[in-house]
Amino acid sequence: MALEIDVVSLFPAMLEGPLAASIPARIQERGLATIRVHDLRGWGIGRHRTVDDTPYGGGAGMVLRPEPVAAALAGLRRPESTVILLDPAGEPFRQERALDLAGRPHLVFLCPRYEGVDERIRGLVDLELSIGDYILTGGELPALVVIDTVLRLLPGAIDPASTDEESFADGILEYPQYTRPAVFEGLGVPPVLVSGDHAAVRRWRHREALRRTLDRRPDLLAEREITPYERGLLEELSGSSGDDSAIGHGDAGGTDDDGPRRGRGKPR
Repeated sequence: MALEIDVVSLFPAMLEGPLAASIPARIQERGLATIRVHDLRGWGIGRHRTVDDTPYGGGAGMVLRPEPVAAALAGLRRPESTVILLDPAGEPFRQERALDLAGRPHLVFLCPRYEGVDERIRGLVDLELSIGDYILTGGELPALVVIDTVLRLLPGAIDPASTDEESFADGILEYPQYTRPAVFEGLGVPPVLVSGDHAAVRRWRHREALRRTLDRRPDLLAEREITPYERGLLEELSGSSGDDSAIGHGDAGGTDDDGPRRGRGKPR
């Protein structure tokens, strides 16, 4: 079944362009997903289609009223729907959540504006998501980030091998990538990548993925289940076999005939 997505926004044009290009467009053309964008003012109050008002207690800015949002969700929600509010106070959006959403049949995204939403609106949604600790002008860009992440995980959307080895797919960052030319401004390609030894390439990639994660995102290793093979690599990379403060928990893993077994860890 195709994934259905409805997006409620005060500025539909901010979403329509990006969703009509590149991979999102191809996914829709192939019938893997259907995306509809709705103007919240269609459910606005009165002749002027009002959707916001000043906050009780005073303060700058405007706040989205609950009635238009409730009416919009009443018209779009189905028993199998998951309604998502994009909000800075929401759950940090991670690859694990993207995988979860890609398996659901119907997603409804609510894009807030101005100073946020009336608190009672939160009781109308199933999930609140944040794409980072910063403030944007509205929920349209976060909605696009979540939708793009989810769409590419749909079965048949892109080559499965592409998503299997990406950053965060296995709880760590992706290994370095190289392409032609073989030498660029004096910098060459690691010899193992042109050796033709596929097992050696896999081992090198695993090691370099761990190296990059240790250098740039050690927090991802803190909660990762580490195989004995990976623990040895990390101790070597960290330069100390006695200090494993940045290394995750061990498990009963090991190696297979071709090198390290993929861990079972998940990104934070």
